[in-house]
Amino acid sequence: MLLKTFGWSFAVTAVGLVAAVLYGGWEAFGIVAILSVLEISLSFDNAVVNAGILKKMNAFWQKIFLTVGVLIAVFGMRLVFPVVIVAISAKMGPIQAVDLALNNKDRYQELVTDAHPAIAAFGGMFLLMIFLDFIFEDRDIQWLRWIERPLAKLGKVDMLSVCISLIVLLITSFTFATHAHQHGGAHVDKAQTVLIAGIAGLITYMIVGGLSGYFEDKLEEEEEREHEEEEEAARTGKKRSPVVLAGQAAFFMFLYLEVLDASFSFDGVIGAFAITNDIVLMALGLGIGAMYVRSLTVYLVRQGTLDDYVFLEHGAHYAIGALAVILMVTIQYQINEVITGLVGVVLIAWSFWSSVRRNRALEAAGGTAAGSDDKTEVSSGV
Repeated sequence: MLLKTFGWSFAVTAVGLVAAVLYGGWEAFGIVAILSVLEISLSFDNAVVNAGILKKMNAFWQKIFLTVGVLIAVFGMRLVFPVVIVAISAKMGPIQAVDLALNNKDRYQELVTDAHPAIAAFGGMFLLMIFLDFIFEDRDIQWLRWIERPLAKLGKVDMLSVCISLIVLLITSFTFATHAHQHGGAHVDKAQTVLIAGIAGLITYMIVGGLSGYFEDKLEEEEEREHEEEEEAARTGKKRSPVVLAGQAAFFMFLYLEVLDASFSFDGVIGAFAITNDIVLMALGLGIGAMYVRSLTVYLVRQGTLDDYVFLEHGAHYAIGALAVILMVTIQYQINEVITGLVGVVLIAWSFWSSVRRNRALEAAGGTAAGSDDKTEVSSGV
């Protein structure tokens, strides 16, 4: 099971590390290894959230997520995205941007750094909306009950998450503008950039999230119809295509996963520049890390880990909220990538331990962790 799920990740690791040695010797090997660990630590919460969505999709779309999705994640976000950012911000062609990335690494890093406020505002707003929509929803299972219970009541107010996100964006852009003005106003235009990029992130979330939610509702209706069709197929002896079984719902949830993964990868791509400005080493290291995140997502789904450890999804969403705040703060201040990674790891480890404690308590009371439908004893008690 482990080898089947992580086999491609192991293979890509071996190929990537060998390529690093051939490209730049053992120093390049060390950089790629560090970048891989950085990507995994920063994106573990991504795997948990992805698993919560992926478990609703059938085996066909899970395979698409591991094949086509990996190509988008590894080559699109970890290799093409930094080049596109430079091309747009520097108003140059993609070929010039690639040439710059390969032959003038310092200038390339400078241009990516200049584009960071827009990237951070877009990704920060997208992730903040994910966190707020999660925390404002009334749930049977609550982790930090003292926080989640009152926030769930507040969540009954329509569009509250959108209002809070816009307030955060206004405060962030205003603070940025004030700071720039104090330094001679050379970067006042960046405040407008932050505002526009943040609104773009919010709109992207509402469009993609809205479509996903709509088709997720349709999925339930589709499952009932498919169940009837499967019974009919069993009687007639006809087989149905897995593509038909997947339906529009799975396709739009797949798109949602890709946008979600893109938002998660912002911090990894930006953080990688603290280690190297060589785009080849960045692509190798972050690509290896992205493969493990994908494999871990599928492993969590197939093992039913989210059902056994019910607070993991909560911990991952709290990590998303923390990452959103960190991204917005990095518009003005530099934050060490180790801190960014540790915040997510600590929150998920805490939620895992809370899940273990809950399971033991249920077992002691004669219940079962995975199958319990008890809505009275569902909090970690924290």
